[in-house]
Amino acid sequence: MTQVLTPAIKEFIEDVVDQFPHDKKIREMFKKTFVNTYETTIRPQTDGSTFVITGDIPAMWLRDSAAQVRPYLLLADQDETIAKMIKGVIQKQFFFIQHDPYANAFNESANGKRFHDDQTKMTDWIWERKYEIDSLCYPIQLAYLYWKSTGDTSHFDETFSKAVKKILQVWTIEQNHEQSDYHFVRDHCPPQDTLSHDGFGAPVGYTGMTWSGFRPSDDACQYGYLIPANMFAVVSLQQLIEIAEAVLQDITIAKGAKKLKEEIENGINTYGTIEHPDYGEIYVYETDGLGNYVLMDDANVPSLLSLPYLGYCALDDPIYLNTRRFILSEENPYYFEGKIAKGIGSPHTPDHYIWHIALAIQGLTSINEQEIQEMMELFKQTDAETNFMHEGFHVDDPTQFTRPWFSWANSMFSEFVLSRIGWYVPGSPLSKYRRG
Repeated sequence: MTQVLTPAIKEFIEDVVDQFPHDKKIREMFKKTFVNTYETTIRPQTDGSTFVITGDIPAMWLRDSAAQVRPYLLLADQDETIAKMIKGVIQKQFFFIQHDPYANAFNESANGKRFHDDQTKMTDWIWERKYEIDSLCYPIQLAYLYWKSTGDTSHFDETFSKAVKKILQVWTIEQNHEQSDYHFVRDHCPPQDTLSHDGFGAPVGYTGMTWSGFRPSDDACQYGYLIPANMFAVVSLQQLIEIAEAVLQDITIAKGAKKLKEEIENGINTYGTIEHPDYGEIYVYETDGLGNYVLMDDANVPSLLSLPYLGYCALDDPIYLNTRRFILSEENPYYFEGKIAKGIGSPHTPDHYIWHIALAIQGLTSINEQEIQEMMELFKQTDAETNFMHEGFHVDDPTQFTRPWFSWANSMFSEFVLSRIGWYVPGSPLSKYRRG
């Protein structure tokens, strides 16, 4: 189901590639990656909503779909077709959240298709029910940025209000996970695809943070308080407060969001850092509030590397910079260096595979021009001559890669290229820097 490119998209692409007159490879890559989501993954629905597949998987992830369409926000104020498409994505996302805020991926219709017959509360709409904090953050972020990009507030409707009340309810319940009935068991699978302790996950203590079953990689959390996801929640709650006060004029939502934001932020400040002997104070990736933590970072966003991109801290924040040095070193178990490339991978993909998404985030969050330029060159050398981005690729041989059709990675690369000419999504955290 190929969507026809609008005149505004074509003109936008030409405007961008004209900024790189002496870099044929970047011109070719941007032309293909920027339109990939629009041309191949968009599924308009009869009710005006928009279903978005991830690429080579026929389901719609709340996280991926928001990230996939995000670069098109740069066109939403001038292209009615694009605005309608993005508004349709928001409509579909909040319909799904209202249906089940614990699910991460959904079907185009209530057809009963699913990744696996998991032991959890499934419905015919749900493709997968791995509970991830970020699956609820991304739709809030997209709805907020659409408002800032267009001035339109009509998507803040009854469905939106009911869904965000469910989000606040779930995040509050999961501050005390032992009171939650959410569980997830998958049989005959790798350990990272299921939750331990009869599907309820490892024990946690109260911290004020909210619990997550899975990471944005869809891999199970080792410890239930995923720090970058809680940081993303803090940012999303602040956006929700602004929406509730300025548009919805809903005191209940505003108060609930403020209370949660303060409690989660206090938990991060209390339990989310350690003093590292070599790097100083750094953020941990996960903790359980009982004294245990894991030091690492994953390629998927939200990650510790992505904190300024999310809007949790400034590019030059001291603790972030300490953490950045740690996670871009071999101290991070998922940082790999090879003959061709170096960067962050994931337990989700094979050993010594790094992700284009992580390279884009590294470039977008760097304050070092040489490092940013290195990321640009890495992209050109690691597309396996396809002009597309992939999930993961081998650091010694980029022709060995996973997921040839992975729309999120193409959108992230597009954002990185746009940042090189100082173009950012209106209202996004990095827009104030206007580098390029």
